[in-house]
Amino acid sequence: MAGTDSKLLKEANLNQIGKRKGRILVVDDDPGLLRLLTIRLRAESYDVEAVESAALALAAASRFRPDLVITDLRMDQMDGIGLLKELQNRWPGLKVIILTAHGTIPDAVQATQMGAFGFLTKPVDKQELLDQVQKALRISGFGTSDEDWRAEIVTRSANMEEKLAQGHMVAGTDARVLITGESGTGKELFARAIHRGSPRRNKPFVAINCSAMAEDLLESELFGHEKGSFTGATRTHRGLFMAADGGTLMLDEIGDMPMRLQVKLLRVLQENVIRPVGNTEAVAVNVRVISATHRDLQQLMGAGHFREDLYYRLNVVHIEMPSLNKRREDIPLLVAHFLAAIAKESGVRKIYAPEAVELLATADWPGNIRQLQNVVRQNVALSQTPIIPVELVQQSLGGAPGRLPSFDEARDEFTRSYLSQILQITAGNVSQAARLAKRNRTDFYKLLARHQLTPEEFKQRQ
Repeated sequence: MAGTDSKLLKEANLNQIGKRKGRILVVDDDPGLLRLLTIRLRAESYDVEAVESAALALAAASRFRPDLVITDLRMDQMDGIGLLKELQNRWPGLKVIILTAHGTIPDAVQATQMGAFGFLTKPVDKQELLDQVQKALRISGFGTSDEDWRAEIVTRSANMEEKLAQGHMVAGTDARVLITGESGTGKELFARAIHRGSPRRNKPFVAINCSAMAEDLLESELFGHEKGSFTGATRTHRGLFMAADGGTLMLDEIGDMPMRLQVKLLRVLQENVIRPVGNTEAVAVNVRVISATHRDLQQLMGAGHFREDLYYRLNVVHIEMPSLNKRREDIPLLVAHFLAAIAKESGVRKIYAPEAVELLATADWPGNIRQLQNVVRQNVALSQTPIIPVELVQQSLGGAPGRLPSFDEARDEFTRSYLSQILQITAGNVSQAARLAKRNRTDFYKLLARHQLTPEEFKQRQ
C-alpha cells in the first residue's frame, strides 16, 4: 500500500500543478489553411483541435473545452458570426478570433463589435497570429505563468475537469457566477479558484455565509454602517463590499438571504454603489460577485422566498458542482491529499490498508468532500498503527457503509426498471411490450419471470 500511497500523492501533486499551454480550436473550411494554422500553433506547444465547419466546432468545443477559438468568417451553413453568437451563448467569456479575407474586413470589424476578441486577415502572418493568441489567452485569464489558479482543487475526474474548464473561461470576465451543489462539494474552493484565475487575482477575495448571522448583522457586514458614538464622533464600518473593492465577493448560501436584503443587494448590483446603513451618501464599488447555494433557487422563487430579478442578476453563468458520489475516481486521490496535509501539519504519517481504501471509494458520502476529510482526520487520530485498518473506517461510517453494486446487480436493477416501464406503458400487454423491447414473446416472458414481474399487476394499475 505504501507504493500505492506514494503514487497517489504524486498524482495529486501533478493534478495540482495543472500547468499547460492553452487549448485552441481552429475552424476553417479550407483544409490547407487549417493544416498550416495547426502546424504553427502546435510548434508553439499549444494543444490544437482543427475542424472544417461550425457544426463540428460546436461539437468539439463541448468535448475539447478550448481556451480560445480561431474561426473563418465565411463558411457554408453557419458562418463565423453565427458560430461566435452560439459560442457566446454556451460559454460566456470564451475568446474568439475571426479570420477574414481582405474584402470582408468590415464584416470582421462588425464581429469584434459583437464580442469577437479580434480578427486576422488572410494570408495570416505567423507572428501576428502568435501575438494575437498570446494576448487573447492572457486577457482571458489563462495562466501560462507560474501562478497556479486551480492549485487547491484535487481531481482526475472528467466531470470536475469540465467544471474547471468552464470556470477558467469565465474567470477572465467580470460575469457573475452562481455555483450550486450539495453541501461539502467545495463551492467556496471553486470560487477562490475563479478569483485566482481572474485579472482580479491580486485584489481581495472575501466570503460571507448569508445564513450564519442575524439579518441586521448581515446587512451591516455586507454594506457597512455609519454610527454615532457617545462622544459625538462618527464610526465607520466599511462592510465587505468596500473591503472587497477591486476583487471578488462570494455570497455563500445566497438562498438564505432575507428578502429585505435581497432588495438592497439587487440595487447594489444594478447601480454599482452602496449606501451604508445610517448614511444616505452613495459609495461606488468595483466588485465581482460570485454566489453559491445548496438550495433550489427556482423552487424558492416559486414559493416567493427569492426574488426572480435578483436570480437573473446573479445567475449570468451557472456552474453546478458534482457530488462526491458522482466523482468517485477522485476519492483515493483526495484521501492521499488529506493524509499528506495531516502529515505536514502534525508530523504524523499514516496510510490506509488496501481494503480500507476500497471501502472509502465505495461508501456513500452524503456530506461529500467535507465528510470524507473529517473521516480521514478521525481515522488518523484514532488509529493505533501506521496502517489504518478497514475496521476503523467501518466504525467511522457507522458500521453500515454503503457500497457500489456489482455489475450483475446493477444490470439486474436496470433490466427490472426497464421492463416495469414498458409494462406500464402497454398496460400489461405482453405482445405489445415484447415488440417495444424488440424481443420475442417467449424470451420476454422468461425475462419477466426472472425479475418476478407479473403483467396482470400492471393491468390492474390502469
